[in-house]
Amino acid sequence: METNPAPFSGRVLTVTAFEDQVGRIETVAKALGNEKRVNILNFIGADARSVVDIAEALDLPISTATQHINLLEKAGLLQSELLPATRGLQRMCRRVYDQFMIQFPVDFKQKEDNVEISMPIGSYSEIKATPTCGILGEIGIIGQLDDPASFFEPERIYAQMIWFHQGYVEYLFPNRLPRNIHLDTFEVSFEACSAAPLHNLEYPSDITVWINGIEIGRWTSPSDFGGERGLLTPDWWGTQNSQYGQHKVWKVSRDGSYIDGLRSSSVSIDELGLAKGDAIKVRIGVKPDAHNVRGVTLFGRRFGNYPQDITIKARFELEKK
Repeated sequence: METNPAPFSGRVLTVTAFEDQVGRIETVAKALGNEKRVNILNFIGADARSVVDIAEALDLPISTATQHINLLEKAGLLQSELLPATRGLQRMCRRVYDQFMIQFPVDFKQKEDNVEISMPIGSYSEIKATPTCGILGEIGIIGQLDDPASFFEPERIYAQMIWFHQGYVEYLFPNRLPRNIHLDTFEVSFEACSAAPLHNLEYPSDITVWINGIEIGRWTSPSDFGGERGLLTPDWWGTQNSQYGQHKVWKVSRDGSYIDGLRSSSVSIDELGLAKGDAIKVRIGVKPDAHNVRGVTLFGRRFGNYPQDITIKARFELEKK
């Protein structure tokens, strides 16, 4: 028997695609980019549903249903509250919106002199890591601590902190550079520190960055910072552990490479081959022959002190016709 879909109640989330709203669009789009989370929203409909009801109806473990519900709630698509039940309390969930609309302003103009792209720290294309190592999401540990296999768990895309003793992690950024340009600078920025067991304020580590396979410089992180909570680090992750890093900017220009304005190598922007290919490779790691092999910890936008992911930025001049 065919049934007509339930009518929308009129609760519409409308976001305008101005620059300051892109983060909101990205958050909602990620929350909706999973079939199980869409099924949860469909099942709830106009009613309030318990986590147990949702898990049973969609054949999910309660822990998995809870993780999806938490992500939907953080995206503002669900609201939940604890209500009395026969035995203790139960978490009841309600859908906040029935439609999601993006409005594109007709007078929006893309900047013509730079390209900037951010990549979540869990969206790496390749990783080789040795213990001590681990990966955290915003609401819990992903996989097992000190198990390199955990870096390949499907939930890694939700990572907000990753760390390893030696090895590297590599990201593939889409190459959105226009053709027929003169590149001035290319930047990679992120929050990082060393990777000690728990934390250690006297724990230097040599952290290297490569772009398209070319080493552009090495920074010696002085510490694995902990003991006091990072501004963004959630309460469930104890302060005895790594809490935050330092924000570093690696820049390559026409006359060499720099880390926070200090020259790190003679590699120039013309050597990186940025005008070739569909992707730009950014690798971050600790070399096995480094003087200080004490790991690297990377922080996402919801851990540490700085609300950003791995970000690249290219500045250029358009060729005159």
